[in-house]
Amino acid sequence: MRLGLRLAAAAALGCCACPGIMAMPAAQAAQAVQASQPTRPSAPAAGSAAAREVGGPLMASSGTVVNYLGQNARQLPKIPASAWVIANADTGQVLAAKDPHGEYGPASTLKVLTAISLIPRLNPDATVLATKQATSVEPNIVGLIAGHRYQVADLFRALLLISANDAAVALTQATGSFAKGMALINAEARHLQAYDVVAKLPNGLPAPGQVTSAYDEALIARQALNMPAFMSYDSTLASKFEVKPGHWVALVNQNYLLTQYRGGIGGKIGWTVKSEATYIGMARRDGVTLIVTVLHCTPLQEITSAERLLSWGFAMNDKVRPVGVLVPPLGTAAVSHTRSGGAAAARPSAIALAAAQLSGRGQAAGYAVAAGTVAVAGLGFGGLVMSRRRASGGRRRTL
Repeated sequence: MRLGLRLAAAAALGCCACPGIMAMPAAQAAQAVQASQPTRPSAPAAGSAAAREVGGPLMASSGTVVNYLGQNARQLPKIPASAWVIANADTGQVLAAKDPHGEYGPASTLKVLTAISLIPRLNPDATVLATKQATSVEPNIVGLIAGHRYQVADLFRALLLISANDAAVALTQATGSFAKGMALINAEARHLQAYDVVAKLPNGLPAPGQVTSAYDEALIARQALNMPAFMSYDSTLASKFEVKPGHWVALVNQNYLLTQYRGGIGGKIGWTVKSEATYIGMARRDGVTLIVTVLHCTPLQEITSAERLLSWGFAMNDKVRPVGVLVPPLGTAAVSHTRSGGAAAARPSAIALAAAQLSGRGQAAGYAVAAGTVAVAGLGFGGLVMSRRRASGGRRRTL
């Protein structure tokens, strides 16, 4: 249903003003939450209305969504990208987003999905025989030589530090075959409920129909945060790689968020001509961990844009109502743990938080549709603002 019609229907029904999620009665809220659960009979088709609403109704927006609590809130920075998400990794709350389920080329950010899919399945101490398929990738980056063997751990470091395209293929083939490895990568995306993802090549190089979304990349990033081996590889500042006996190349981490942004703990950059710049970033300050994803960004602006969104997120984490939620992996309870004193304490799951947010508080104060924006005012809860893309702008982009 079109956005304006949905707002009008909500107002006509006298629905409650939801803190960050489209207003709806509690019964409908429960149904909406249930619809995103693992009990769903089948995965929604990529690009379908159901896939675009994973994480909440507002995640279907093709524009910018944010819900400020007060009049003096810090405004979102202007980001030169077609899509982005800023989310709290611990609570699962999406603080703000732009075209979160829009489909765009992932470029090398797809390597994060490749890594989290294959790290649990490959022995880091094992060696992999480089094939002609792996060594003929252009650009190959690290320079694998066909017939030589390489340690799995070294290949993962090359993959994440310098974005080695040849290492991605070698690791994928290490599962038994390239086809099996790609099947595992796509299966992991489905397991994470990242239904927008279509992976064709493990390195993110251009391939027809290969797409991702900013929302799905946030799901992938949250899974990466939960994998100590991934974070160890990804946060390594420098290493070395033996291409052939006696010949070493330096691996210097391309993600300068680690050294130039306070609290930066990991991430991955990407770029192709059609995808433009892409980025996944992770940072932690004062016990709060945030994820930012940026797609189809002006080249050389991706990390700067991510830093601005992260700074906004840290400043506004408790000053905005979430506009959506990062759903948990299928068959997994979303549980966070406190970091104080080593004690582990369960927090409300992301879905439970979504249910509370969708249950409705206050009463709808009405709605207004103006040129390019929709605003919903809830008594005592600030306004929800969604900047909609011009009709001439396309929603779907591929590599």
